[in-house]
Amino acid sequence: MIALRTARLELVPITLPLVEAVILGHRDAAESLALARMPEPWPNRELVEQAFSVSIEDIRANPSGRLWGARMMVVRGSNPRRVIGSVVFRSAPDHGGVAEIAYGVEGPSQGQGYATEAVNGSVNWALAEPLVRAVQAATFAWHRASVRVLEKVGMVPSGTRHHETMGEMLVFERRAGAAPRAP
Repeated sequence: MIALRTARLELVPITLPLVEAVILGHRDAAESLALARMPEPWPNRELVEQAFSVSIEDIRANPSGRLWGARMMVVRGSNPRRVIGSVVFRSAPDHGGVAEIAYGVEGPSQGQGYATEAVNGSVNWALAEPLVRAVQAATFAWHRASVRVLEKVGMVPSGTRHHETMGEMLVFERRAGAAPRAP
């Protein structure tokens, strides 16, 4: 998998060794593998659980499926290089050709359009892949910033899903053939 470039970001592939370093809390190793500084609160348990919804054993058993499309957001031209977030897919596309995307941006970098830029680049990449028919994302209606990101990249509401502890989530989708968006 290659890095993607957007106007302000380099979306660098997340590899198994990088995941292992992050999950095990080995910050120096993670930064060395990423060739960039990690955000101050990273790695920490909460962020790891949000980014990787499966165990390290599941990722090790199927890294190409579990890390399919997963990328770190690195600010282009920053010196030193720095990671400000990530865009991950829950796994490779399912049998119906649906890939589910999730993303996060560190606190100090939020509100600057980085999530929209990274999600847009990643959705466009995924929809160009031969097995992908649609990209979906789920968020809570009260999470207005996340809803706006999904709307800005051309995703439209397609249903709801129940979260086991927090209730109803909105599901957004963009199908192959829908016009790509520029953030």
